[in-house]
Amino acid sequence: MPERQLAIQKAALDAGRFRPVMLAIAGDSAAGKTTLTKGIVQALGRDRVASICVDDYHRYDRDERKGLAFTALHPACNYVEIMEQHLQLLALGQTVLKPVYNHGTGRLERPVVVDPRDLVVAEGLLPLSTAVVRACFDVRVYLDPPEAVRHAWKIKRDTGKRGYSVEQVEAELVRREPESAAFIRPQRAHADIVVSFAPLLARGESPDHPSATILLRPTIPHPNLTGIITEDVSETIHLKLTRDESGRPVDAIHIHGYAPPARTRPIEEAIWDALGVDEPLPETLGIVDGERSDSLALTQLILLYHVIRNRSRQPEVSTP
Repeated sequence: MPERQLAIQKAALDAGRFRPVMLAIAGDSAAGKTTLTKGIVQALGRDRVASICVDDYHRYDRDERKGLAFTALHPACNYVEIMEQHLQLLALGQTVLKPVYNHGTGRLERPVVVDPRDLVVAEGLLPLSTAVVRACFDVRVYLDPPEAVRHAWKIKRDTGKRGYSVEQVEAELVRREPESAAFIRPQRAHADIVVSFAPLLARGESPDHPSATILLRPTIPHPNLTGIITEDVSETIHLKLTRDESGRPVDAIHIHGYAPPARTRPIEEAIWDALGVDEPLPETLGIVDGERSDSLALTQLILLYHVIRNRSRQPEVSTP
């Protein structure tokens, strides 16, 4: 099986040659993938991170899709085989020539060279859609906001940045729903970490400063947070053992969006200190449009924990 072959090749690389840490961030349109990715790139620096959007593998531009019976969410609308090939090459430390889809214009543009760096982040609609691509990643994340929240975010984004009317966005959401159910949401089952951002309206939270619930599945080792998330910080963040929708036991972290920074900062510093790195805690975590979201910052920090832990297990080799 191709995914098994890739696992063997990755193990051989781990034994003595450079390969990047591979992070997947999957989710439906306007779930927060790009926002989460940007924070990680800013925290580590662009010289250490190669960030790609797997939506670049669309087969058709926006005008061509108008005449199709399916939407951009359908695998038939994407060069899935090329995406698989490129992610395998990147996972093995090799350069690829990646296609480009411009979300602003809806056009396919000239491809670009992507060199693997310490971290490769692949975000988009379908990065966990096949067994081959899932085998490429060290950490797999799925963003799962409530549908009402995601719809509100999509309407705000597409009307504000992509020139659509509210009616057009709502009609497209209806058209996409069967394919969201068939191809996007099933990827949740394959994630190591599931994140749901949603405002607690009863607490006066806004969509710009939502709470976050993070499910940590026992498919990869997670940071030991029991000594950090204690009763005295429960107004900010709390940890409990629960069960996922599949019935599997998971650790669930809830981060309150309304918590004051004075309460969240010590938790961030404790998680960062647990890594034992010489670098200071990145100040760019959680920044969205010039404002800080503490729930987003803590979510990005937990992902950084996994990235840095995986990096520390690999040999130090200079990257392109």
